[in-house]
Amino acid sequence: MTFRHRTVRTGALLTAAALVLTACGSDDGESAAASGGEGDLGDLTLQLSWIKNAEFAGEFFADSQGYYQDAGFGSVTMDPGPGAIETLVATEDADFGLSNAVSTAQVIAEEDAPLKIVGTKFQKNPFTILSRADGGNIATPQDLIGKTIGVQAGGNETLFDALLEVNGIDPADVQKVPVEYDPAPLVDGEVDGFLAYLTNESITVQSLGIEVTNLPFADNGLPFVAESVITTDRMIAEEPEKVKAFLEAEILGWQDALADPAEGARMAVEEYGSDLQLNMQKELEQSEVQAGLIVTPDVEANGLFTISDELIEQNMTTLEAAGIDLEAADLFDLSLLEELLEEKPELTELPS
Repeated sequence: MTFRHRTVRTGALLTAAALVLTACGSDDGESAAASGGEGDLGDLTLQLSWIKNAEFAGEFFADSQGYYQDAGFGSVTMDPGPGAIETLVATEDADFGLSNAVSTAQVIAEEDAPLKIVGTKFQKNPFTILSRADGGNIATPQDLIGKTIGVQAGGNETLFDALLEVNGIDPADVQKVPVEYDPAPLVDGEVDGFLAYLTNESITVQSLGIEVTNLPFADNGLPFVAESVITTDRMIAEEPEKVKAFLEAEILGWQDALADPAEGARMAVEEYGSDLQLNMQKELEQSEVQAGLIVTPDVEANGLFTISDELIEQNMTTLEAAGIDLEAADLFDLSLLEELLEEKPELTELPS
């Protein structure tokens, strides 16, 4: 699984648990340091959004350093994706999941799923239009005009259409062609641009010795949070301490991951993703690139996993552009994170 892209899923997700894709990580989903014990809060199941690579360095630190156990959990299961994350959390087959605002909002709007985002890792989503610097060289939305863009069917197509809309570009002025998730059409010059991830395909294409240009969605009219922690309304109402304990362990883990990206990459390659034949250099670069999606001025001011009111408003504008009709309160509930940070203000500190 060298190339991939997680799409925004649509339609009947809450009835599709049986269709969850076979995971690419460990066979049993157990974390490397699962204690097998029984903490006060019970065992923990976390549904990851992708394979066990450096994208989850903070989770690896939280597990290996015992932060989950210190917070009160027993054994820890981190199930790798891809899969129907919202379905698994809504049906409580997973306590928490990592997804993005658009995916979760779609499921809430279409399926009336009892889900909320309670915090986020990525302040800026990693979606981008990737191009070769010696080819399409798409640096601004207006550069899309007259170009051929490879777009994956489904949710990615919805996002691409929204990108055109918010930038006032007539879809007739851009040739959209269907592609899969392997960026070979871009590498081979068959398309001028390719819908990709800053933390994945962009790095992979550069590793081939090709200079690339990126048009990040987050900086060009479509800001929305990603790698967001989702859980159920029931969990928030009936087990608030479990939510707060999980967020505390996550914050501590990501403080470590930001302080030592090389160790996060090493754990991905040698331990948690050891069966995936990951490339150390790519994982290290991913660790460094994603730090820029995690740490923003708002995070420096308020702490990891927080989401400012302004960013929430920007997310809602993006959802409107994507044709998703929700109120902010239908998608976000940051009350427990706010309580946690008031109780333990040291958690707002970032590594120097």
